Amino acid sequence: MESIESMLTALHLEKVEFENLFQGEHSPLESLSLFLSEQIRLKDQKATESRIKRSGMPQLKTLEEFDFGFQQSITKEQMLRLSDFTWVEQAYNIMFLGPPSVGKSHLASALGYLALQKGYTVSFLCLDELIKILKTAEITASSRRKLKYLYKADLIIIDEVGFLPVSKTESNLFFTFIAAMHEKTSLIITSNKGFSEWSGFLGDEVITTAILDRLVYKCEIFNMTGEGYRLKNRKTIL
Repeated sequence: MESIESMLTALHLEKVEFENLFQGEHSPLESLSLFLSEQIRLKDQKATESRIKRSGMPQLKTLEEFDFGFQQSITKEQMLRLSDFTWVEQAYNIMFLGPPSVGKSHLASALGYLALQKGYTVSFLCLDELIKILKTAEITASSRRKLKYLYKADLIIIDEVGFLPVSKTESNLFFTFIAAMHEKTSLIITSNKGFSEWSGFLGDEVITTAILDRLVYKCEIFNMTGEGYRLKNRKTIL
């Protein structure tokens, strides 16, 4: 058994439970097929775990966990139609707009998690984190690595756009990034600001128009309404 495990290591194959895999009456060809199928499963599992780890997802959310009864401005059927990810193949964007705590980040994360499971490379970050990376990419190796990973991603989720104001320089960096992604990489944007308010936190009408023009060109926009979920379901000590 040790010699077999050594050969698996040399071939960069995953170790398997041979007793369970080869129990029963199987022909040599059937046993080989079972072994190779298990290798594929284990490699896929390992690759998915690696993508999840590198994605930066703060929490793994699912559509099953989302309360569509509470948030009725969007339906589960709409989200399920997006779960085939043809829109990622075509570099479409998705935008979730609405007040705080209506489920924007949950839905963005759930779609991101589904994409990871289906083999797509996903990167999740807040706008302030993205700007920090863009500002320091020329001077720090870690930011360069993160930016390189972003450019290779199939789907980028930018959360909390508009949560904090940004400077003119930062707005220009954000525009440069959006322009680089335009029609190449799918973006999911969450924002608590309507489009008419974007120039307020971006600080420039021209830059705002240029950014929105690229984001909404190929885009599904969800305007979410209603009372905040956390406020409605707040927990108390007593």
